[in-house]
Formats: sequence, structure tokens, C-alpha cells
Amino acid sequence: MAEFFDALDPKHVAMIEKQPVFFVATAAADGRVNLSPKGYDAFRVLGPGKVAYLDLGGSGNETHAHLVAPQSDGGRITIMFCNFERPALILRIYGRGTPVLPQDDGWDALAANFTLMPGTRQIFEIDIESVQTSCGWGVPFMSMEGERDTLKKAHRQIGADAWMDKTSKRTTSIDGLTTRPTTRYIAGE
Repeated sequence: MAEFFDALDPKHVAMIEKQPVFFVATAAADGRVNLSPKGYDAFRVLGPGKVAYLDLGGSGNETHAHLVAPQSDGGRITIMFCNFERPALILRIYGRGTPVLPQDDGWDALAANFTLMPGTRQIFEIDIESVQTSCGWGVPFMSMEGERDTLKKAHRQIGADAWMDKTSKRTTSIDGLTTRPTTRYIAGE
């Protein structure tokens, strides 16, 4: 049975901290719904009503485009965690998200919560509107074998100039929505 909460409680935070993967969903008024899996040590609980996650450059920037679109209804975002071990549990965070780029005011304070990685593009800060838990009885048991280093390795190899050139050209989503590119290369590790 689903339960709703106004904010994260200590049990929610403990469950989140154990998960090696989370899922992010956003949608603008028109176009595709974007649903992306995220890994690495990239998620932080900043308080009962606020979370954030570190975003690396990849194949697109749909989350950013959806959150800043004028018709996006205020940056709606959903984060989902599944417990693939015991106890069965799904946790969703519903909120409003804002992309914070390295050139933005507030970047340094927010970035201090993370270990920056090669290819860090932005951090998404999310104000929580509600938290939902549900049974998760249909989620299979799975175990973590290890992280893929492929994305971080690709960013380490590309270099600052090529990375900046690549990201400055990617300023629209697959549905033609506008994004803001970062103006700083983050070397990370």
C-alpha cells in the first residue's frame, strides 16, 4: 500500500543511501517524457525537504530542457529508488528541480556536497513536494556487480577544449527545447 509523506524521514534517507542506482523522470508540456537511470555516487540528501544530484554530460540534456522550459509547469521532476534487496520498497520523490551550472551563483556551495567527476555538467537541486513509498513486491532481487567506468573514462580522455566544444553545441533537447550549456570544464578525479 502506498504511503505519502511531506518530507524525507530518517528511514527514507537510510534506504536511499544504500541504492547504487536511481531513476529521474521529467516532462515538458509537449513532447516526450524523459526517464533516465543514474549511477555513481551522485545523489545527496541535503535536508528533509531538499535533495540534489550531480549530472555528467552524456547523450542528451533532456532533464535540464524540461525543467527550464517556459511551459514546463515549474520544473516538475520525479526521482525513484527501488530496493533490489530486502525489504521490498519503492521510494519516489516528487518535487521541483532547478539545474545549477558551474557558472551560476550558488554552484560552489552546492558542489561542496559532492566529489566532482570528469564531465560534471551541472547539479540538479530539487525542492521536495512529497515523498511516496510503495511495496516493491514486483521488483526482482538483484545485486550490484560494479560501476561502469565508461562515461568517466570518456570524459577524462576527451579533454577540456573538445568537451567545451561538444557541450556548447548541444543546446537543444530532442524535442527542440532550449538548454544552457556550462561555461566551465570540470576535470574531477
